[in-house]
Amino acid sequence: MASSEDSLKIPAAERNVHAERLREFWHYFSENNGAVAGLAIVVLLILLAIFADVVAPHSPIQQYREHFLQPPVWMEGGSWTFVLGTDAVGRDIFSRLIHGARYSLYVGTIVVAIAFSAGITLGLVAGFFRGFVETMIMRLMDIILAFPSILLALVLVALLGPSLTNAMIAVSVVVLPHFVRLTRASVISESARDYVTSARVAGAGLPRLMFITVLPNCMAPLIVQGTLSFSTAILDAAALGFLGQGAQPPTPEWGAMLADAREFITRAWWVVTFPGLAILVTVLAINLFGDGLRDALDPKMKRS
Repeated sequence: MASSEDSLKIPAAERNVHAERLREFWHYFSENNGAVAGLAIVVLLILLAIFADVVAPHSPIQQYREHFLQPPVWMEGGSWTFVLGTDAVGRDIFSRLIHGARYSLYVGTIVVAIAFSAGITLGLVAGFFRGFVETMIMRLMDIILAFPSILLALVLVALLGPSLTNAMIAVSVVVLPHFVRLTRASVISESARDYVTSARVAGAGLPRLMFITVLPNCMAPLIVQGTLSFSTAILDAAALGFLGQGAQPPTPEWGAMLADAREFITRAWWVVTFPGLAILVTVLAINLFGDGLRDALDPKMKRS
């Protein structure tokens, strides 16, 4: 009877520990007002991306030919039908911005997922297999880092062909070295700790040491890096779209919207300004959110 009661107490104790950790995390995270504001904006963008078809008043690709370059509602000639105005072919800018959030978050998610999984795997291999294997992996990462990121992405997209999918692959390669180097450094640091030595003595196999023993203790800096790489991915994808190597018309991607509006910058400022502001606000919010994660997850940043 006592053993069954003890078995019921253990999950309850684990839940209490998890709840306490969550409260501690939110305590340190909420001390950073910028991080909380960034989180609110990110949540809003996610909701807009999910419900874009419901929230957007118009189709992002529908052309209203009698409303070319119509100004925003607060300017002379504007109307509530097109709150932020229309572009050069009569498409509603507000609707395109809302649907563009879906593409930008999709790009960031896919890029970080690819770079995160591949970077962790290569970093673990480099950290555990020292010598020739480590040297080959890290020198390859050094070669990638030696190129300017946007130039390398352009070369890769030029080889693969201009499209949003190929742009995501190129940006994934660009951000990959950061995850590999960070994982390797964390693995080398953790491998010298007593709990890893105890696991080795207890007979833990290499896969268990890599993915069960060491990796969970390296996740905090990797999560922060993933958040910051998310904003980098959005910026690089927008840059490729602006250069015509990313999303192709009529896809409502923010970088492609900027590229389409370049020639109208002097006589229709809203066509260029609003996509640029969308990129600025999104990247700033994600960076603020990442700073808050760093403060909350890094023990050195916590104040007693």
